Parts: sequence; C-alpha cells; structure tokens
Amino acid sequence: MNNIIDVKNVTFEYTGGERIKTVIRDFDISFARGSFTVILGHNGSGKSTLAKLLNGLYKPAVGDVFVDGINTKDEKNEIEIKRRVGMVFQNPDNQLLASIVEDDVAFGPENLGIEPEKIRERVDNALKTVDMYDYRKKSPHHLSGGQKQRIAIAGIIAMEPECIVLDEPTAMLDPKGRKEIIDTIERLNREKGITIILITHFMEEAQNADRVIVMDNGKIVADDIPANIFKNAEMLKSVGLDVPQTTDLLIRLNNSGLAVDTNAISIEEAAEKIATALHSEGI
Repeated sequence: MNNIIDVKNVTFEYTGGERIKTVIRDFDISFARGSFTVILGHNGSGKSTLAKLLNGLYKPAVGDVFVDGINTKDEKNEIEIKRRVGMVFQNPDNQLLASIVEDDVAFGPENLGIEPEKIRERVDNALKTVDMYDYRKKSPHHLSGGQKQRIAIAGIIAMEPECIVLDEPTAMLDPKGRKEIIDTIERLNREKGITIILITHFMEEAQNADRVIVMDNGKIVADDIPANIFKNAEMLKSVGLDVPQTTDLLIRLNNSGLAVDTNAISIEEAAEKIATALHSEGI
C-alpha cells in the first residue's frame, strides 16, 4: 500500500445547541507513505479539523478515514491508529505531563504496553533524534519553547509512528525555536522516512515539502509542489494568505522590469536568481 492515509468523501460537522456547522464537506485526499506535506490555510479554513481527523481524534459524520487500511471509526483499533499516526499540537505545555523529560517521553510507549527495557531504548533514541538527550534529567517546564516542542516530538517518536501530524507546532515559538522544529521534522522525514503532515500558516516552512495543499472554507483550493503554489500570489491572497517574502521580492523585481525567475522560495535560491538576472542584464 503506497498511501499511509486515505480520506474518502468525508464530511465533518460541529454541533452547538441547535446549530450545526459543517467544517469539511465531501473531502477526498491521500498521503503517500514517506512524503512531506504542508497544509496551509487561514484560521477557520478547516486545516486543524482535518489534522484531528487524520489520527482519529475526530470521527467523520459522513465518509471514512483509513490509516494503513484501518478505518478510524473502528474503536477496537484505536490504539493501532495512534501507534501509526502521532499528533503534535501547537502548545507543547499541553503535551508535557511529567516533571522529568525522559519520563515524559516514556509516557506514550508505556500506554502502548511496550516492555520496560524497550521503552528505555526508545526514549534514549527519540531524545537523541531531536538533539535533547543531554536534557533527559531536566524538568521540561524549565526549557525554552523550542526545546519543549522537541520534547513533545520525542514523545511521539518514541511510539515509533509511521506518520506524524503537526498542527501549527511553531505558532508559539520565536524564530530560533521555529527553525529548531522545522529542521527536526525535515530530518525525521529525510533520514527516518517518517511521513510528515505539517499544518502551518508560515509560508517559509513549506519550502522543502514535497507537496503543499491550500485549504479554504473546508475545501482544497490548490495542491501542488511549493514552487507552483507560491508563484500564484493572486490565489494565495484571495484566500487570506501571503506569499513568502523571498517570492514577493522576486515578483516585485520582475514587475519593475528585471527579468528574474520568480520560481524560488529560500533566501539562497532567491539570491541566486537575482544574481543571474543582474548578470544577464550586464550589471
């Protein structure tokens, strides 16, 4: 099976008193095993609801979500779903439960019924993976925001999932903490082959993804590689999103008369494109 997750004809509704709000309607999407997907959308677009559907925290009102072929509606397979798809939330403090880092990372495997000696190995490996092994005896509540989020990710890694869904994991972090987290999840995808589904509103975090999905009003409005998504500035602005600053700069230069290729996201790529354009102009 090439897909780790398949979402088929899903509708999800929130019920509040007599009001029913449909957040996602007739939604179909699949995620390839080992891929790195970024989902973008403004607040209320449905992206966080989708994230919770992907690991069974929410159940569809209509349609089905399959994880490794297992229907998330099947309650007897609840643990198997969580074993395969881990979830990291926006606020790491909501996921840190223990007073010692290594105890916190061990919490997930313990709940899966893993043997104690294997838990020790998993905890050490997970902490080393996120470069937090030296902090294993520390209190997580004395760490920086980025460090806390890496501990939260280590707790998921220790459960050995095939896929990790991250719902705005850098929203509460400073630029340094954001870079720590993005570097970590990119490495998990590249070196461990873990499927990554990253929900974010920071455009720059999508630059190394295999695929970018843009959501608006519970529907997919774009699904393509990052370069193709970000050069469509009008589409992004129409759904309340901005293009990356580097792409915006290249578009402005192009509109000002410099024939520069706007197909670049990273600072390094943008600098190279500008240098090439200036050279061709004899500048």
